[in-house]
Amino acid sequence: MRHRIGGRQFGLPSDQRRALLKGLVRSLFAYDKIVTTETRAKDIKPIAEKLITTAKKNDIAARRLVRRYIDSSVAEFARSADTGKIVRNPDYVLPRLFEVIAPRYKARSGGYTRIVKIGQRRGDGAPMVLLELLDCEPTVQSSETAATPAAAKKVGAGK
Repeated sequence: MRHRIGGRQFGLPSDQRRALLKGLVRSLFAYDKIVTTETRAKDIKPIAEKLITTAKKNDIAARRLVRRYIDSSVAEFARSADTGKIVRNPDYVLPRLFEVIAPRYKARSGGYTRIVKIGQRRGDGAPMVLLELLDCEPTVQSSETAATPAAAKKVGAGK
């Protein structure tokens, strides 16, 4: 019996399952959106959101915690096939997470991803979804905008 053991198994051994989830999270951070099955997206979403929340701290401890999960086998630098020079590996997403993605959500306290259903997969009918990072700009709430919901609340209460 599997009492009090959370998470989906996907019919894989634990090391393969971890590698699958790490690869999908890495792809999400690299491309901002991925198409996958609904169950995989539901497992990836909390992992990605926790990593973004950790990356928002932007200190050395946060970098170590995030790097421990994201890049187990991806080198930061690689030799370019064209020039033969050593350049940053495009698959290394840690700098992108800390320099691009985390600052995007500085003013947001959670809910960085969205799951959009896109239909069934043709081969086996599995429900497919688009898992994407929200495009969030830091917004400053003005005093006029803050007063509007309060006024609407008073009107709604009088009915």
